[in-house]
This record gives sequence, structure tokens and C-alpha cells, in this order.
Amino acid sequence: MKHPSLIFLTGFSGSGKSTIGPLLANSLGYDFMDMDREIEHLAGMTINEIFSARGETDFRELELRVLETIVNRDHLVVSLGGGALQNDRCFSLITASGTLIYLHSSAAILARRLSHKTDRPLMKGKNGERLSRERIEQKILGLLKEREPRYKAAILTVDTGTKRLGATVEELTRKIERHVRKYEKTRPA
Repeated sequence: MKHPSLIFLTGFSGSGKSTIGPLLANSLGYDFMDMDREIEHLAGMTINEIFSARGETDFRELELRVLETIVNRDHLVVSLGGGALQNDRCFSLITASGTLIYLHSSAAILARRLSHKTDRPLMKGKNGERLSRERIEQKILGLLKEREPRYKAAILTVDTGTKRLGATVEELTRKIERHVRKYEKTRPA
């Protein structure tokens, strides 16, 4: 069953999901969950440790297990991992269960935001070395090309690259409240 007030935030790493998510949840009066933190709790390891020790496939399985525990909830904002939608089972579960929102930023902005981060496994080279901002941007462009079709399945898209944080949260709050009201009016009694 679809719960319009089960909000899934998607977008590339650095798009603002973990920053905007708790603020948006507070603004809406909803609970907040960061999928990566839930996965770390379940695994007893950091995301980097999971990727290093168990690989991306195991990480995606953990992600699916966490999703399966929350799909019947409502009044919840969930910050998804940047690649969560690439798993067909996760994508189907998310789109069938709640409202998907895409937080969009350009590759250049994402590269600037991520160039100093050390906790993003997909932003490292094959041997775990830090990449230059230019190489990060190239990697982001390649990953965005793969991920964009799923990101664009979102009900709402908001640009997080140029607006102030408060303005973004206000815009999202208005759009979500309108979406939930519209859904409630059209739902059979």
C-alpha cells in the first residue's frame, strides 16, 4: 500500500539528503531516518568498512533489509543512499510504498562538496586513494548517467545546488503537504 507521507529522499551523495532530511522531517512533524546510519547500526560497521570487508553487493542487501522494515510506516522522511535506487528490488519497494523526492545538484557542485570527504567509498580510486576534484567530477558524471533514469522517477524534484538550505526545506515542505492533501482527496474512502 502506498503511504504518501512516507517520504524517500534520493539524489547523489552530497546532494543534501542527510542535511535536509532531519530539517524537513521537523518542518513536517514527521520522524526521520538516515538509511546509511541504520545500515551501520545493523551491520555494526561503518559504510566504508562494509564496502571494504563485504563489498557493495552485501551493502545493497543490507539496504533492502532495512527498507523492508519501514515500508508500512507513514509520517517518516527517509534519506536513502545515493545508489539505493539502482537495486531493482529497492526501487520497486520505494516507488510502491511512498513518495520519492529527487534532490538534484550538478556534477560540479557535487564534486566540490565531496572533494574533501573521506567517508564516501564511491569517491575513492581503485586502491582506496583520494581522487582529485576533477576525477571526482568525472566519476560523478558517469554515475549520474547510470542513476538519472531512476532519480527522474521521483514525484518531485528540487534543485539543492543553488538555493539556501532554509528555502529548499520550505519549498519541499509546501510541495509535500500539497502532494499528501491531493492524494488524500483522491483516495477512495
